[in-house]
Amino acid sequence: MNKKKYAAMGAAVLLASVSLAGCGSKDNNSNNTASTNNASTNNASTNNGGSTNATNDGSTNGGTNATTPDTPKLTGDFEVQYFVGGYGDKWWTKVIADFQAANPDLHVKALGGPKINEQNKPRWIGGNPPDFVYIDGPELNDRQMVEDGQLEDLTDWIKDAKNVDGDKILDMLAQQPQQFDGKIYNIPLVLNSWGIFWNKALFKEKGWQEPQDFQQFLDVSDKIKAAGTTPFIHTGKYPYYINGAFLYPAIVSANNGDYTVLQDMAANKVEAFESDAVKTALGKIVTLRDKGFIDKASIQINHTDSQMLFLQNKDAFIPNGLWLPNEMSKDIPQGFDFGFIPSITQDAGQKIVANTSTATVAIAKNAKNKDAAHAFLQFVFSKAQASQWAELSGAPSNIKGDISASNAPSFVKDAAKYLTDPNTIVIPTITFNADVDKAMQDATDALTIGKIDPAGWVKRVTDVVKKVAK
Repeated sequence: MNKKKYAAMGAAVLLASVSLAGCGSKDNNSNNTASTNNASTNNASTNNGGSTNATNDGSTNGGTNATTPDTPKLTGDFEVQYFVGGYGDKWWTKVIADFQAANPDLHVKALGGPKINEQNKPRWIGGNPPDFVYIDGPELNDRQMVEDGQLEDLTDWIKDAKNVDGDKILDMLAQQPQQFDGKIYNIPLVLNSWGIFWNKALFKEKGWQEPQDFQQFLDVSDKIKAAGTTPFIHTGKYPYYINGAFLYPAIVSANNGDYTVLQDMAANKVEAFESDAVKTALGKIVTLRDKGFIDKASIQINHTDSQMLFLQNKDAFIPNGLWLPNEMSKDIPQGFDFGFIPSITQDAGQKIVANTSTATVAIAKNAKNKDAAHAFLQFVFSKAQASQWAELSGAPSNIKGDISASNAPSFVKDAAKYLTDPNTIVIPTITFNADVDKAMQDATDALTIGKIDPAGWVKRVTDVVKKVAK
């Protein structure tokens, strides 16, 4: 949580499983307790180095053999680094065990945990990194890794690469890889959506309507407040939650569904921040504030504190990422049923807006076993693994596929329906300047407690935009 990267990503998602950076994937305080360098699994034994060595008796239900009769057997050591946050480590331990079982002559070492990025940082700096890396969580930034020459150039390989089922990987992806100066270095694995959560069971018990637009949200919030429950709580210590799930979709809706206004903001165009769309969206936060819908505790609490109050039904709505249920799995009360919608800021008749994000995988430029790393990429980007990701992580993957018949949680299937609906506006990859992003977060916090008005928000942010744009 000490570092946050906003990467709003989109595509017509025929998905498969619900992140993170949210706290989501970026969470160092996750309730999932897989220890660093000891990603335990039912089919794993710990080697002398403290990392997991998946054994040959791992189940192969997750995919077919990673090699073909024409492919040389994979041998030697193969190291996989993965951050454990809101999505947990169940999928990683399972897919690694499956891959080990499919390649018995290979020695797979799993390096996973909530602090693995920090602990392996000296290895990356020293030019001795693990072979394969899941780029998520603190201490890892894909753009920085590319600029530092740490990642393998996958541009030519990925053009025709096929997965273990013979499907072209690029054709399987809902969100295509981001390009850095025309080259591809990492591939999106996880597809997450920001949105608004509520407890379906509580709403059914109280007879409250589940909102589909902003007016419905206001109407039911009036009833919720009258019943003695606070309608809305957010994570004041990390305001990118309310920005990602509420403000940015509101800006797009206010711009007639055109997300290019966010792209102009990312390009540090002052006029975009001063647009009517931004002011209208900020006005919706003011409406929540002035109606007394926002829990006053929000401004000073972190993600887990706000999520606990939500789970205790002390607050009816919370802006968050799809990793929320998995991240709080140990604290979910019996009978709690997650409701989810990507946005509630649209006016009646407007399309829902999905502000999505992703986490990627890559091969180290200095990998010692690139053959195994490429084979592992082919292994994980399969429909079978997409379904497993949905079931074991509680989130959609970036692999196209129908998960309606899977054992994925109902809210994941609900999210998939929204993300595959042609009437949903899916925001593509947008990355803000770090200083501007921080200014927007701080300004939103100030707006929620009445320290500034929308004009003050715009001035605060544009003052920073003008400095970084020089």
